[in-house]
Amino acid sequence: MKKDSITRGTTNVFADLGLPEATERQTKTRLALAINDLLKSRKLKQSEASALLGIAQPKVSAIRNYRLDNFSVERLMEMLTALDQDVEITIRPRARKGESGRISVLEAQ
Repeated sequence: MKKDSITRGTTNVFADLGLPEATERQTKTRLALAINDLLKSRKLKQSEASALLGIAQPKVSAIRNYRLDNFSVERLMEMLTALDQDVEITIRPRARKGESGRISVLEAQ
């Protein structure tokens, strides 16, 4: 019987799948997750969310379903500010020498 090997992934599933623009996809997904969590906690209907975010209702549906190709990272951050959230970007030296920098989105609790 052949043993299956397990390959440890990275912290970016999009990169693990070999998808293009993996870092941007991960960033957008994490921002959309925060938006969706806020919309859900406020129990907003898509029409209400549309008015609050300043976008058409089909775009709210796209965000809810994580179809994010037509949204920029900047626009998703603006939506978070419309939901009374502060978005902070921190730039700092890389912790480990010899590795390239990375982009991460962290949600404060």
